Amino acid sequence: MKLPKFTNEPFTDFTKKKNRADFEKALNKVTSRFRNEYPLTIGGQKFYTDAKLYSYNPSSKDEKLGVFQKATAEMAMQAVDIAHNAFGTWKNTPAKTRAKFLVEAAKKMRKRKHEFSAMMVYEVGKNWAEADGDTAEAIDFMEFYAREMLRYAEGQPVVKYPGEKNRLEYIPLGVGVVIPPWNFPLAILVGMTTASIVAGNTVVLKPSSDSPAIAQMFFELMDEVGLPPGVLNFVPGDGSTIGDLLVTHPKTRYISFTGSMEVGLRVNELAARTQPHQIWIKRVIAEMGGKDAIVVDSELKDFGDTVRGVIQAAFGFQGQKCSACSRVIVDEKIYDKFCIALVEEAKKLKVGDAKENPNLGPVINEKSKNSITEYIRKGIDEGGKLIYGGKEVNEKGYFVEPTIIRDVEPDATIAQEEIFGPVLAVIKSKNFDNAMEIANGTIYGLTGAIYTKSKKKLERAEKEFFVGNLYLNRKCTGALVGVHPFGGFNMSGTDSKAGGRDYLGLFMQAKSIAEKIK
Repeated sequence: MKLPKFTNEPFTDFTKKKNRADFEKALNKVTSRFRNEYPLTIGGQKFYTDAKLYSYNPSSKDEKLGVFQKATAEMAMQAVDIAHNAFGTWKNTPAKTRAKFLVEAAKKMRKRKHEFSAMMVYEVGKNWAEADGDTAEAIDFMEFYAREMLRYAEGQPVVKYPGEKNRLEYIPLGVGVVIPPWNFPLAILVGMTTASIVAGNTVVLKPSSDSPAIAQMFFELMDEVGLPPGVLNFVPGDGSTIGDLLVTHPKTRYISFTGSMEVGLRVNELAARTQPHQIWIKRVIAEMGGKDAIVVDSELKDFGDTVRGVIQAAFGFQGQKCSACSRVIVDEKIYDKFCIALVEEAKKLKVGDAKENPNLGPVINEKSKNSITEYIRKGIDEGGKLIYGGKEVNEKGYFVEPTIIRDVEPDATIAQEEIFGPVLAVIKSKNFDNAMEIANGTIYGLTGAIYTKSKKKLERAEKEFFVGNLYLNRKCTGALVGVHPFGGFNMSGTDSKAGGRDYLGLFMQAKSIAEKIK
């Protein structure tokens, strides 16, 4: 099987009238799914439960988007057992056959790209461009990992030794529990799931309870391409009911998780405890968020690109990205002028119903909205000065204004804790040394950026700015598959570089085979 060279899926140009019209049609089309009830699926069998999970539109909180099942503890255990049985066959399926499933799924998703994006507009409140980018990334993951599996299957080079024939090959691990987040409900879910599958593993997929509808659409797609029963098992439900059981099941071989630090650390702790009849050390692949900073140097004379980059990174998808800029560290020589420029740029942003394609849509749910507003209050109480936003916007949905708070101390709560909302803390630095110290002064290390005209400072940032994804003279969001392998240091996770050439190796183990020859 030979595939053309990987290229990233292009984004849709919504300045073109036809593209806008096509997307509006998709927005109308997917509403037909809202009235449906969807089963959970284990080993190809569909199940309905007494306890239900409902998906709602955060732009219009009373609008129901579908009814889903809440798996029981028994169903969760059954799903792992079924996946374990399916692994016996799937692990021996040739790599090129497994890769074909991903390529075919990518092809079908590409044809229905706007429908997947439209569902994200409704279910998680992404505007059109953010949703389109999410779907493009999902397509990229499938195309990229299909090619990567073919590369791994070619075998790895070993040193020649007289009298022996030697080779090193990669084999799959077993049953993987995949726990994706709601903020990239298609891209990250697809990336973690299809990496597992193409590597020869079987999967129990527990989607986020905030985004089961888009997860259901992906599951239907994989069913449509003919993935064998039991290879992918769709098990929505409460984390408190089934999450721990899936992680601790003795037949679970690894857990691929993206979410909060608190939950990620619990997953890691539970996975580390050996269970009765468990015969391996479980592997944890985790991405757990960040407290990302952009450093703005004093040598800048024109703030245009820098201010736009900061605003986009801080408020894109309402700041609900693990890569979002939640701290901007500005040299004291330009601090006041830069704060004024930030506010002027923020004034251009519109907040509203995501289907109307505003700059900012809603935050995901009421709990999140309340948490964000509490962080804003705390930021002011701890000495920060509110210079823009800070209010709830609209009672119909979960809307919060883009918020800028200046004069924030480096150790303040809003400068240390992940907020996951449209709140930007502006911190003053004395000089570049101080800026680097502040930037590295959290428990995280995911993304970061620096804007400067100084070549020396860029070189210093490359060495000193301790993040997994560093960006120079550009915003700290928008990683592309294959271009910017993504994953962070410290409490941001295990630095499992999604969309990179090392990633599939995390879902496999190496086997060395030596044969004596005459």
